[in-house]
Amino acid sequence: MKKSHPLRRVVLAGAATVSGIVLLLSLKPSSDPGSAQAAGAGAAAQEAAQGGAGAAVSGAITGDASQTQYGAVQVRVTVSNGKITKAETVQAPKGGQSDRITADAVPELNQAALTAQSADIDAVSGATFTSEGYKKSLQSAIDKMKASAGASQGAAGTAQVSGTFEGDAAQTQYGAVQVRITVSNNQITKAETVQAPKGGQSDRITADAVPKLNQAVVTKQSPDIDVVSGATYTSTGYKQSLQSAIDKANASAGAQGSGAQEGSTAPEAPKAPEASKAPEGSGNAQAGGTFTGEAVQTEYGTVQVRITVSGGKITKAETVQAPKGGQSDQITANAVPKLNQAAVAAGSADIDAVSGATYTSGGYKESLQSALDQAGG
Repeated sequence: MKKSHPLRRVVLAGAATVSGIVLLLSLKPSSDPGSAQAAGAGAAAQEAAQGGAGAAVSGAITGDASQTQYGAVQVRVTVSNGKITKAETVQAPKGGQSDRITADAVPELNQAALTAQSADIDAVSGATFTSEGYKKSLQSAIDKMKASAGASQGAAGTAQVSGTFEGDAAQTQYGAVQVRITVSNNQITKAETVQAPKGGQSDRITADAVPKLNQAVVTKQSPDIDVVSGATYTSTGYKQSLQSAIDKANASAGAQGSGAQEGSTAPEAPKAPEASKAPEGSGNAQAGGTFTGEAVQTEYGTVQVRITVSGGKITKAETVQAPKGGQSDQITANAVPKLNQAAVAAGSADIDAVSGATYTSGGYKESLQSALDQAGG
């Protein structure tokens, strides 16, 4: 693969990647899959398929993992000519009674997504938590498609992507796996693990598997890499997180392409996070879309933030994950709304910690900064 090829062409080598997506411009992002916005997503998909909303959509995209009371749920959809042709679960609750519930509910939910062509689907009886998690992750996948709007329209087709993109943490039986990729002019130049299973035998397995997986990514330029023998769980988690990182890189390309159509000049290529802030009045394209920050581990649990950006400004901030259980429920309920409001008001991660929620506030700010880095602001 030549370095001059766009990242989305490189990613086409993987069966579960986004390649040159022209997105559903009429899809409305929503954190509530049951809202009227989600209901309109199906009509938008059908309109795109008929040529009424621009060029047809083709590719695959993975939604954010949605945490439920019984485990994480994560959905990947494949779209062909503007229609969802396949829906599958990357993660679902397992163990004990969850195995039976998952085996019963997931096929029904996958079929419902195909039928409805949106996240406006009914919950499966007896699987309320799994159904809600599924719908949220499905909506997230649709939101990501919108965030990449214009990725292959006009000047966007030649946009050069550079920067660092961190995938979502993938939970495995032996611990979390999280991958970060560095992209230069649409070429993956480096892959590294932010988190990997550790302790006991996991140390040896990780030390053997991770370098091989990192090398495979740079060689293949996609998540379509072989599982390392003896490290099946780590390899699977690695590939899931890698797919998430590539999705974010494609979303960045789409946001850049969208700006190219609005402005009078072509936008500059996205830069690495530490150098991505552009001064006001510089004329650069304004970031737009939905960006999910990295999951930050705190003493009391994980904190993860998602922001919606429009015209280079944060219009919405929400928590994907937050500490829960015992006293954490009360602290989270009090702190999170204040932190969300502060993020929108400040337009940055430079916000005050909420009194009595120091750890949650610290994790929130770190994840928020990660999301801002992805947005290029």
